[in-house]
Amino acid sequence: MPRLDDVDEQSEPPTPKPAPPEAPGTSAGSGERGDSPARASAVVGSVARGLLDLKADPLPRMSKPRWLAWLPHVVLLYLAVAFFAVTTEQLSNHYGVHGSVRPLLATMVGGSIVVAMRWPMAGYWLGLIAAGLIAGQIHGHVGQGQSWPWMPAGLFAFAPVLLLVALRVPPRVTVGAVTVVVACTGLAEALFRPEHSGTGTPGAILLFAFTGLLGHALRATRLTRTQLVRQETLTEEERARRTLLEERSRIARELHDVVAHHMSVISIQAQVAPYLVENPSEELKENLAGIRANAVEALTELRRVLGVLRSEHPDEAADPHHPQPTLAELGGLVDNVRAAGLEITTEIAGIRRPLSPGVELTAYRIVQEALSNCLRHAPGSRVEVGIAYGPRDVHLCVANTAPTRPAPPTVGAGHGLLGMRERAGMLGGELAAGPRPDGGYEVSAVLPMDPVSPADGPSPAPETTKKGS
Repeated sequence: MPRLDDVDEQSEPPTPKPAPPEAPGTSAGSGERGDSPARASAVVGSVARGLLDLKADPLPRMSKPRWLAWLPHVVLLYLAVAFFAVTTEQLSNHYGVHGSVRPLLATMVGGSIVVAMRWPMAGYWLGLIAAGLIAGQIHGHVGQGQSWPWMPAGLFAFAPVLLLVALRVPPRVTVGAVTVVVACTGLAEALFRPEHSGTGTPGAILLFAFTGLLGHALRATRLTRTQLVRQETLTEEERARRTLLEERSRIARELHDVVAHHMSVISIQAQVAPYLVENPSEELKENLAGIRANAVEALTELRRVLGVLRSEHPDEAADPHHPQPTLAELGGLVDNVRAAGLEITTEIAGIRRPLSPGVELTAYRIVQEALSNCLRHAPGSRVEVGIAYGPRDVHLCVANTAPTRPAPPTVGAGHGLLGMRERAGMLGGELAAGPRPDGGYEVSAVLPMDPVSPADGPSPAPETTKKGS
């Protein structure tokens, strides 16, 4: 569907195509009347194809609870055996039908239920044929007030078959199936009804119509639930995608200051460099001026992009001129979380040294998000924060014990881990998160770092500090 802003106000509606000339003596009304028989024949044809479609459509298992997944199949098998026994007994004791035909007819009655579990329309026709053969066998044995053409057992044995059909075919095919069996019952009773027999048509109409409506309602409920699950899955995927884009936008806004700082330094150095050289050549001056011009242009583009990103998030109250946090501010972060009620222990190992601004910001944000998750999902737990400086990378670990009280419900999409992985992956690092054997949770990350050269300043001495809560 086109958006409103894509339509020009001065655009004209499309010119309709000329209608084909009508035949003499015809009108629009007669054309519509002529379409009605064609539409009706198409509906009848689709219903007929549905009734004759003998393809397999296995009865699905129950999704919940899992230990009752096969309960419908067990119940239907039990009904098949029960109706086999009841049909055999009624043929023998109520209608006086004996011989090998009796178990054959009873097997067809029970077998129609079993067949309909996988081939619904095949089971339907098998049950209808069995009912017709039984009606022919008992025609001469019907006593005073006995039902015909349906035996009491046959009437109720066909209901599960019709229910299995209604569960797995379109509604119009269900209506056709009910119509066929009711029409066959009415015609048989009107043309071949024995003397003194009871009528079975009203009972068949009520039972089979109710069974068809019940099957249609259950089918509609199942299809609605399936569509709902599919829609929830798509919604969750869209939410995760949107959260990922928002996190990337946030990372871009935060890293703007880092990149802008370096570009400003380049611009200043290129501007000052000619005055540090005695009698600089014109070529050197031109090259340095070009470097400064490119740096200023890059800064302008960065500010323009940052303005677009911040305009998409006007509700954020972050100060754009505030410096981005680093691991040097980890103590203040831990104190704030400790004041919120968590028992935190921090440990820093290795040679502490300055990292590149991007690594500092990413490490701080990962620890910050991990501690926020501990506050939200593990109240009352003990938290350990570890930072280890290696030769080429820095290791982060935030682990908590099992919570001592239930976590309150939280509002939000719950995609903090997605943002942490995005930050780590941006630097070529890795992040892992998962439950611990003691019931707690652990987040660990490895970030490559670009250490400052020792020539730029004195090397700090190795230290290992541990702060208790």
